[in-house]
Amino acid sequence: MSSKAERTTKYIIETVAPIFTKHGYVGTSMSHLTEATGLTKGAIYGNFENKEALALSAFEYNRNQLLTKFDELLSVEGSAMDKIHSLLGFYRQYDVFTMPMGGCPILSVGVDAQNNNKLLVAACHETLNELEGKIALVLENGVKAGEIKIPVPPLQFAKQLYTMLSGAVAMATMTKDRKYLVNTVAYLIHLVDNEVK
Repeated sequence: MSSKAERTTKYIIETVAPIFTKHGYVGTSMSHLTEATGLTKGAIYGNFENKEALALSAFEYNRNQLLTKFDELLSVEGSAMDKIHSLLGFYRQYDVFTMPMGGCPILSVGVDAQNNNKLLVAACHETLNELEGKIALVLENGVKAGEIKIPVPPLQFAKQLYTMLSGAVAMATMTKDRKYLVNTVAYLIHLVDNEVK
């Protein structure tokens, strides 16, 4: 059974995680945090050393949700192609999945924190590497099993695939037009079906 302090810490992180994603590290004010949690500044900072520690915990909370979803998508039954199609299909609805997080945590934090929070930038880079690595592992296993052949090394292909997905997420976010996701996924399915054989 968790203690009251642990429950309070968990409550704060879950409550403020979408706020940091939506408003960014600099744009998130103490009034945002106190209004959302119903707690005083003292109660919040009684659980976290400072705003930077709270923002990092909030990012890690959202990051873990995304990593868990990636693991679920890439562990479906079937071939490497089935797993990649599972991931691509998810990206058609990526905006819906990330809505409760305040938007895409990778995009939001990755851009917002560049010049003002080195710890958040490092956590974002680590997450990107992990996501790309998960895709590359599926491709590598597919190559080893003789299921697929790809024209470049698995990690390079994974990075390009993730870059195109991230670009679609960025465009859909900036324009508030989800066709960027739908159309990019349709193109990537065509690309994968023709390039990964």
